[in-house]
Amino acid sequence: MLYLIASRFHFDSVFNLFRYESFRSGGAVATALLIGLLIGPHAIDWLRIKQGKGQPIRDDGPQSHLAKRGTPTMGGLMILIAVCLSMLIWMRLDNPYVWACLLVTLGFAMIGFLDDYDKVRKASHQGISGRIRLLGEFIIAGIATWIIVKATNSYEHSGTLLHFPFVRNTLDIGWFYIPFGAFVIVAFGNAVNLTDGLDGLATMPVVIANVAFMIIVYLVGNLKFATYLGIPHVPEAGELAILCGAIVGAGLAFLWFNAPPAAIFMGDTGSLALGGAIGTMAVAARHEFVLGIIGGLFVLEAMSVIIQVFFYKRTGKRVFKMAPIHHHFEQLGWAEATVVIRFWIIALVLALAGLSTLKLR
Repeated sequence: MLYLIASRFHFDSVFNLFRYESFRSGGAVATALLIGLLIGPHAIDWLRIKQGKGQPIRDDGPQSHLAKRGTPTMGGLMILIAVCLSMLIWMRLDNPYVWACLLVTLGFAMIGFLDDYDKVRKASHQGISGRIRLLGEFIIAGIATWIIVKATNSYEHSGTLLHFPFVRNTLDIGWFYIPFGAFVIVAFGNAVNLTDGLDGLATMPVVIANVAFMIIVYLVGNLKFATYLGIPHVPEAGELAILCGAIVGAGLAFLWFNAPPAAIFMGDTGSLALGGAIGTMAVAARHEFVLGIIGGLFVLEAMSVIIQVFFYKRTGKRVFKMAPIHHHFEQLGWAEATVVIRFWIIALVLALAGLSTLKLR
């Protein structure tokens, strides 16, 4: 909105600031943070009244979690409201990459909302069918990837190229890129969802990952920086830095209420949406493999579940005391706050490692 207003004044005088993605990214952070802090208490009270008993707690989980019964879930709605309002104020909405990210963010949020609603209604931690959920996610992610490929092709760049960290080599996989991109988006969305099991555990790593991708999308969208660093140049992708900023601000606002002891849970509504958004930005910026480094904590959480299920089905034995892996450390006697803070440190180190790949080519 502000960009459109500034363009009507031909970016004269102070309106020239709105031309810069860096300025609008900062504005998006501040706006989303303020909106989140303002609506947070009202959202928590409203959700507590509507949900009654709140999010169901697993009986087979750590016993300390039983004290969390009655805490409302679907806090992702609060994040999404702050993000969307901030985007409307600061972003250019004529950008195809923006619409691809919005499609995934809101589409995954809807799937997560239905899952959360089903859990609350049935008073069970089992939500909607996993197959139905994954089918919906893959359809949404596939359409978003197709939009990204078409947009990239329109700039006379191959939208089906794979770029690898540490090397300048590329691989054109043709239209197979669409299922590949969809897999990246769905996998990361669910990885963030699996991580969201302790107060504040997923929120801060999501913020950290978005700060990292705010830098990446800004650089790939700038021809001079991209050429100097030897990374793919994706015209117009820099606009996604504003979306990253909005998520950072909204995430910090949510963490204000989600910090231990949490007054509200993010729920699948938020974790699926935010994970999907990060995955989509990685696909748009052609940094799919770097996402595995920056979001390494989420990958670790997802892999712990896969390993646990794989070995238990075949041997009847567990590799971890409990999966996802953050529960394993709880069962070893780590306090919840200790697990959360140490995982935050890991997320920060991995984000810095991922950013280092921008120069190591």
